[in-house]
Amino acid sequence: LVVINYKSYKSFYSFLYQILCEKEETMDLRTQIDEKFKSSFKLKNTEEINTLKLIRNAIKNKDIVNRSEGSSEPISDQQILIVLQHLVKQRRDSIESFKPASRNDLINIEKKEIEIINQFLPKQLSADEIRIIIKKFFSDNNISSIKEMGKIMGYLKSNHAGNIDMSLAGKIAKDLLEK
Repeated sequence: LVVINYKSYKSFYSFLYQILCEKEETMDLRTQIDEKFKSSFKLKNTEEINTLKLIRNAIKNKDIVNRSEGSSEPISDQQILIVLQHLVKQRRDSIESFKPASRNDLINIEKKEIEIINQFLPKQLSADEIRIIIKKFFSDNNISSIKEMGKIMGYLKSNHAGNIDMSLAGKIAKDLLEK
Protein backbone atom coordinates (compact mmCIF):
# COMPACT_ATOMS: atom_id res chain seq x y z
CA LEU A 1 0.00 0.00 0.00
CA VAL A 2 1.39 3.38 -1.03
CA VAL A 3 0.62 6.35 1.18
CA ILE A 4 0.36 9.64 -0.66
CA ASN A 5 0.28 12.87 1.27
CA TYR A 6 -1.79 15.83 0.10
CA LYS A 7 1.06 17.56 -1.74
CA SER A 8 2.04 14.52 -3.75
CA TYR A 9 -1.62 13.65 -4.30
CA LYS A 10 -2.26 17.09 -5.73
CA SER A 11 0.85 17.01 -7.89
CA PHE A 12 -0.03 13.53 -9.11
CA TYR A 13 -3.36 14.78 -10.48
CA SER A 14 -1.80 17.87 -11.98
CA PHE A 15 0.75 15.56 -13.61
CA LEU A 16 -2.06 13.34 -14.95
CA TYR A 17 -3.91 16.39 -16.22
CA GLN A 18 -0.78 17.59 -18.00
CA ILE A 19 -0.32 14.20 -19.66
CA LEU A 20 -3.94 14.14 -20.79
CA CYS A 21 -3.68 17.65 -22.22
CA GLU A 22 -0.53 16.74 -24.13
CA LYS A 23 -2.23 13.62 -25.42
CA GLU A 24 -5.13 15.68 -26.76
CA GLU A 25 -2.74 17.95 -28.65
CA THR A 26 -0.98 15.02 -30.29
CA MET A 27 -4.06 12.91 -30.88
CA ASP A 28 -3.85 10.84 -34.01
CA LEU A 29 -6.38 11.40 -36.75
CA ARG A 30 -8.39 8.28 -35.97
CA THR A 31 -8.81 9.38 -32.35
CA GLN A 32 -9.81 12.89 -33.40
CA ILE A 33 -12.51 11.45 -35.65
CA ASP A 34 -13.75 9.14 -32.88
CA GLU A 35 -13.85 12.01 -30.36
CA LYS A 36 -15.73 14.22 -32.81
CA PHE A 37 -18.18 11.37 -33.41
CA LYS A 38 -18.79 10.99 -29.67
CA SER A 39 -19.38 14.71 -29.17
CA SER A 40 -21.70 14.86 -32.21
CA PHE A 41 -23.59 11.88 -30.87
CA LYS A 42 -24.05 13.59 -27.51
CA LEU A 43 -25.24 16.76 -29.25
CA LYS A 44 -27.52 14.69 -31.54
CA ASN A 45 -26.14 16.41 -34.64
CA THR A 46 -27.41 13.96 -37.26
CA GLU A 47 -25.56 15.50 -40.22
CA GLU A 48 -22.22 15.20 -38.46
CA ILE A 49 -23.05 11.76 -37.07
CA ASN A 50 -23.89 10.41 -40.53
CA THR A 51 -20.79 11.90 -42.13
CA LEU A 52 -18.53 10.72 -39.32
CA LYS A 53 -20.01 7.22 -39.58
CA LEU A 54 -19.19 7.32 -43.27
CA ILE A 55 -15.60 8.41 -42.50
CA ARG A 56 -15.16 5.74 -39.82
CA ASN A 57 -16.52 3.04 -42.15
CA ALA A 58 -14.18 4.11 -44.95
CA ILE A 59 -11.24 3.91 -42.54
CA LYS A 60 -12.36 0.48 -41.30
CA ASN A 61 -12.67 -0.74 -44.88
CA LYS A 62 -9.12 0.44 -45.59
CA ASP A 63 -7.98 -1.35 -42.39
CA ILE A 64 -9.59 -4.55 -43.67
CA VAL A 65 -7.88 -4.20 -47.04
CA ASN A 66 -4.60 -3.55 -45.24
CA ARG A 67 -5.02 -6.71 -43.11
CA SER A 68 -5.89 -8.79 -46.15
CA GLU A 69 -2.58 -7.64 -47.67
CA GLY A 70 -0.75 -9.10 -44.68
CA SER A 71 -0.27 -6.13 -42.34
CA SER A 72 -1.47 -6.46 -38.77
CA GLU A 73 -1.18 -2.70 -38.13
CA PRO A 74 -4.08 -0.30 -38.63
CA ILE A 75 -3.60 2.28 -41.37
CA SER A 76 -1.46 5.32 -40.59
CA ASP A 77 -2.56 8.94 -40.38
CA GLN A 78 -1.05 9.48 -43.84
CA GLN A 79 -3.28 6.74 -45.26
CA ILE A 80 -6.29 8.15 -43.40
CA LEU A 81 -5.61 11.51 -45.08
CA ILE A 82 -5.70 9.77 -48.44
CA VAL A 83 -9.03 8.12 -47.52
CA LEU A 84 -10.43 11.51 -46.49
CA GLN A 85 -9.27 13.12 -49.71
CA HIS A 86 -10.92 10.32 -51.65
CA LEU A 87 -14.17 10.95 -49.78
CA VAL A 88 -14.00 14.66 -50.62
CA LYS A 89 -13.35 13.81 -54.27
CA GLN A 90 -16.40 11.51 -54.29
CA ARG A 91 -18.53 14.32 -52.86
CA ARG A 92 -17.28 16.78 -55.48
CA ASP A 93 -18.03 14.30 -58.25
CA SER A 94 -21.52 13.81 -56.82
CA ILE A 95 -22.08 17.57 -56.77
CA GLU A 96 -21.10 17.75 -60.45
CA SER A 97 -23.55 14.96 -61.31
CA PHE A 98 -26.37 16.62 -59.30
CA LYS A 99 -25.97 20.02 -61.01
CA PRO A 100 -27.48 19.05 -64.40
CA ALA A 101 -30.51 17.59 -62.58
CA SER A 102 -30.86 20.78 -60.48
CA ARG A 103 -30.84 18.75 -57.25
CA ASN A 104 -29.88 21.61 -54.93
CA ASP A 105 -31.02 19.67 -51.87
CA LEU A 106 -28.50 16.91 -52.59
CA ILE A 107 -25.83 19.42 -53.56
CA ASN A 108 -26.21 21.14 -50.17
CA ILE A 109 -25.95 17.81 -48.33
CA GLU A 110 -22.75 16.95 -50.21
CA LYS A 111 -21.28 20.40 -49.49
CA LYS A 112 -21.99 19.99 -45.77
CA GLU A 113 -20.31 16.58 -45.83
CA ILE A 114 -17.25 18.13 -47.51
CA GLU A 115 -17.10 20.77 -44.75
CA ILE A 116 -17.18 18.08 -42.07
CA ILE A 117 -14.52 15.97 -43.78
CA ASN A 118 -12.31 19.03 -44.32
CA GLN A 119 -12.15 19.54 -40.54
CA PHE A 120 -9.72 16.61 -40.44
CA LEU A 121 -7.65 17.55 -43.48
CA PRO A 122 -4.74 19.97 -43.34
CA LYS A 123 -5.07 23.29 -45.14
CA GLN A 124 -5.07 22.66 -48.87
CA LEU A 125 -2.52 24.46 -50.99
CA SER A 126 -3.80 26.89 -53.60
CA ALA A 127 -3.39 26.32 -57.33
CA ASP A 128 -0.58 28.90 -57.43
CA GLU A 129 1.29 27.18 -54.59
CA ILE A 130 0.90 23.81 -56.33
CA ARG A 131 2.16 25.33 -59.59
CA ILE A 132 5.29 26.66 -57.82
CA ILE A 133 6.02 23.23 -56.27
CA ILE A 134 5.57 21.49 -59.62
CA LYS A 135 7.74 24.00 -61.52
CA LYS A 136 10.50 23.62 -58.94
CA PHE A 137 10.33 19.83 -59.23
CA PHE A 138 10.47 20.07 -63.04
CA SER A 139 13.54 22.30 -62.97
CA ASP A 140 15.32 20.27 -60.26
CA ASN A 141 14.77 16.98 -62.13
CA ASN A 142 14.94 18.19 -65.75
CA ILE A 143 11.44 16.98 -66.57
CA SER A 144 10.05 18.14 -69.88
CA SER A 145 7.93 15.28 -71.22
CA ILE A 146 4.40 14.19 -70.38
CA LYS A 147 5.82 10.65 -70.22
CA GLU A 148 7.46 11.64 -66.94
CA MET A 149 4.14 12.63 -65.35
CA GLY A 150 4.33 9.67 -62.97
CA LYS A 151 7.46 11.07 -61.34
CA ILE A 152 5.81 14.33 -60.31
CA MET A 153 2.67 12.59 -59.09
CA GLY A 154 4.73 10.15 -57.04
CA TYR A 155 6.72 13.04 -55.57
CA LEU A 156 3.56 14.96 -54.67
CA LYS A 157 1.94 11.91 -53.09
CA SER A 158 4.97 11.11 -50.98
CA ASN A 159 5.90 14.66 -49.93
CA HIS A 160 2.66 16.62 -49.95
CA ALA A 161 -0.09 14.06 -49.31
CA GLY A 162 -2.99 15.55 -47.43
CA ASN A 163 -2.51 19.16 -48.41
CA ILE A 164 -2.65 18.92 -52.20
CA ASP A 165 -5.67 18.14 -54.32
CA MET A 166 -4.09 15.50 -56.54
CA SER A 167 -6.57 15.93 -59.40
CA LEU A 168 -5.81 19.66 -59.51
CA ALA A 169 -2.08 18.93 -59.30
CA GLY A 170 -2.39 16.49 -62.20
CA LYS A 171 -4.14 19.09 -64.36
CA ILE A 172 -1.55 21.75 -63.50
CA ALA A 173 1.36 19.39 -64.22
CA LYS A 174 -0.18 18.34 -67.52
CA ASP A 175 -0.73 21.98 -68.55
CA LEU A 176 2.86 22.89 -67.66
CA LEU A 177 4.27 19.93 -69.59
CA GLU A 178 2.20 20.66 -72.69
CA LYS A 179 3.49 24.25 -72.92
